[in-house]
Amino acid sequence: MTPKPDTRDICLVYASAATRAFEPNELVRMLAKAGRHNFRLDITGMLLYTEGSFFQVLEGNEQAVHALYEKIMADTRHAQAIKLIEERIDTRAFSRWSMGLAKVTRTELMQIPLLNDFFGQGSALTSLNEGRAKTLLAAFREGKWRRRLHG
Repeated sequence: MTPKPDTRDICLVYASAATRAFEPNELVRMLAKAGRHNFRLDITGMLLYTEGSFFQVLEGNEQAVHALYEKIMADTRHAQAIKLIEERIDTRAFSRWSMGLAKVTRTELMQIPLLNDFFGQGSALTSLNEGRAKTLLAAFREGKWRRRLHG
């Protein structure tokens, strides 16, 4: 008997440095285009942009998420990309958004417990480790920023 393939979703989280500054209206247009594309692929998640860095959560079918991640990594708007988390999930944290966008200041990031020292030292999102990435994810999943996500 052939084992049934695992069809659970994955969550992939990465951080990257933007290769240029983005105006808020550019981010909204980028989000709208990504949202339409991700909706067709049944990919959900959120994008955080702060001080020239991206932090993105992609949730969905493993193949679809990997294909999208490869496309993003080939995008010239990203540099110094680092995959922070990739794990199977039973439930999506951002299931309501084809892609939510949060623009947050360093001061706001410094208010997250267990991350205040990290952002207080001027560290960039691309320097996050898996533990700090999960702390940041939890803050967005449960905290005040969840209400500010656009998507």
